[in-house]
Amino acid sequence: MNIVKTVRELRAAVAHARSEDKRIGFVPTMGNLHDGHAALVEKASQRVDFVVASIFVNPLQFGPKEDLASYPRTLEADKERLLQAGCNLLFAPSVEEMYPHGLAGQTLVSVSGVSEGLCGASRPGHFDGVATVVCKLFNMVQPDLAIFGQKDFQQLAVIRTLVSDLNMPIQIIGEPTVRATDGLALSSRNGYLDAVQRSAAPAIYRTLSDMVNAIQAGAADYSKLITAGLAALQAAGFRPDYLEIRQADTLKAATAEDQQLVILVAAFVGSTRLIDNIAFTRTLSA
Repeated sequence: MNIVKTVRELRAAVAHARSEDKRIGFVPTMGNLHDGHAALVEKASQRVDFVVASIFVNPLQFGPKEDLASYPRTLEADKERLLQAGCNLLFAPSVEEMYPHGLAGQTLVSVSGVSEGLCGASRPGHFDGVATVVCKLFNMVQPDLAIFGQKDFQQLAVIRTLVSDLNMPIQIIGEPTVRATDGLALSSRNGYLDAVQRSAAPAIYRTLSDMVNAIQAGAADYSKLITAGLAALQAAGFRPDYLEIRQADTLKAATAEDQQLVILVAAFVGSTRLIDNIAFTRTLSA
């Protein structure tokens, strides 16, 4: 696995791979990698000939009171994990390399519609930061396909819309969330949890699963389901940010007639904000 830190080196390495008629896959990350990230790289290596991963903690997507300074940076361990997963090229730029003219005057990419509400409401400017850095990375790498985890469901929707609206010739693939044996979605932020918080954290997935099961059993009063779900989270020691039932493709509020659904949640345990979701096809009654 080669490691580059500049856009010039990145483009040269990708150009060389293309000169050998290799298809390029891309997995962007912020580092502090876990098995979920490794699964994305492994999936990419099964689909393409040359896998590029990036590690960049993007300051544009962090709010003023969020954890940019304390976000874990574990580059040496990340390199080994990427190597084992089948990565061919790691792009690990500095902030100065990504934003050579500073952050204040940086052109921003804003994706309307799917970026609004949910995490977009709780973290103003977050998805502008995500869309901007992903757009820059796509322009730098110019991959044939890019793979993202479905845990960040709204982020995936933003990126799909970005690529469609800007006519980027990139296939976007969403891979299922990788979970611990107790159901907790793998996340870099799980490392912030103490033992008590970690033991409580699987209540998020249980709550989502209970809601899915209720809908599949015929429950159609989504407001009532959400109220019960919020109560379950609070009883487990969480401070919910949101719990919503949405249309899976548009992220608009779901109705009892919709079939493709996603239930999304964000909740704090202590000071750590965890997100999760389950997307599913509602079973139609006979």
